[in-house]
Amino acid sequence: MKLDGIELRQVALPLVSPFRTSLGTQTARQALVLRVVSDEGEGWGECVAEDDPTYCPEYLAGAADVIRRFVVPALAGLDLRPASVAGALRHLRGHQMAKSAVEMAVLDCWLRARLTSLADHLGAVRPRVPVGVSVGIMDDLDTLLETVDRHLTAGYARIKLKIEPGWDVEPVRAVRDTFGPATMLTVDANTAYSPADIRHLAGLDAYGLALVEQPFAPGDLRSHAALAARSETPVCLDESITSAADAAEAIRLGACSVINIKPGRVGGYLEARRIHDVASAHGVPVWCGGMLETGLGRAGNLALAGLPGFTLPGDISATERYYRRDITRPFVLEDGLMAVPTEPGLGVLPDPASLTAATTTTEWIPAPS
Repeated sequence: MKLDGIELRQVALPLVSPFRTSLGTQTARQALVLRVVSDEGEGWGECVAEDDPTYCPEYLAGAADVIRRFVVPALAGLDLRPASVAGALRHLRGHQMAKSAVEMAVLDCWLRARLTSLADHLGAVRPRVPVGVSVGIMDDLDTLLETVDRHLTAGYARIKLKIEPGWDVEPVRAVRDTFGPATMLTVDANTAYSPADIRHLAGLDAYGLALVEQPFAPGDLRSHAALAARSETPVCLDESITSAADAAEAIRLGACSVINIKPGRVGGYLEARRIHDVASAHGVPVWCGGMLETGLGRAGNLALAGLPGFTLPGDISATERYYRRDITRPFVLEDGLMAVPTEPGLGVLPDPASLTAATTTTEWIPAPS
């Protein structure tokens, strides 16, 4: 398969409601949508980098620049296959989200030409997967409890609360006391704590959490291991894991007993599958995280979450949780489950009218001859 070029399209999607974490508040999702064009057809991908380099070092404009200046030239002239993308880009340090977006679009293109779904290609074993929902930091407990009640009524299988210093024990206690021990409850700190907070975080053991996610800085595996040794609550890593090698090292050090796999963060769906395989070999459960994806990323994440090691509900959520109008058909929650797409490639295409309405800029980057 030969690359003709890549179209970069920036889209803006207003969120249904503001989403606040310890890193800041989002009211809209700016996303970079890719269309790979080849001699075998075309495929779609999505870059999940955010506007600012707060979640990770990457940011949206930087990812577009990397794709424009370095990725397209590196892929030009190759016999392009999904498995060859990572190797062709290995000389580019970092930039996992830019690489992931391109690999995703190449996968979509290559699999469509072969009438194969991403789910089948990755090895998914479930036609539907349980999903949870992430609840941002709220102004008060009453608003939090109303929001959690709405999500549980909708059928979500797990509630994840975003926490930060000053908004942790109280909201967790309120949700547990209100909704009882049967509710699967987790917390996510997005690196908001320091090693001095280990004793405080261990106090969350009293509330029967399924896991505490990424309390410390990405590179601080030692503090995560110290918390894991002191706490009964499983420690989950997110930002710390950018490759299968990272996952193996974190498991070896005892820094986690659960891993959140986000394809964009780790460089693509093929590396995500390798992390799944490493974790499964060590008996470590994994789940699929979310980055406020459009329907393109949501479709890919559902395919990934169909793999056997994804035993915990992911942050994939129905379209209506975030967007009134997405760029693809909406994904719907039914009895706490969402269907894994079975059509070729990602199993979903952008709706032309919705894509046009959301687009703010478009750029065509031809592959050098």
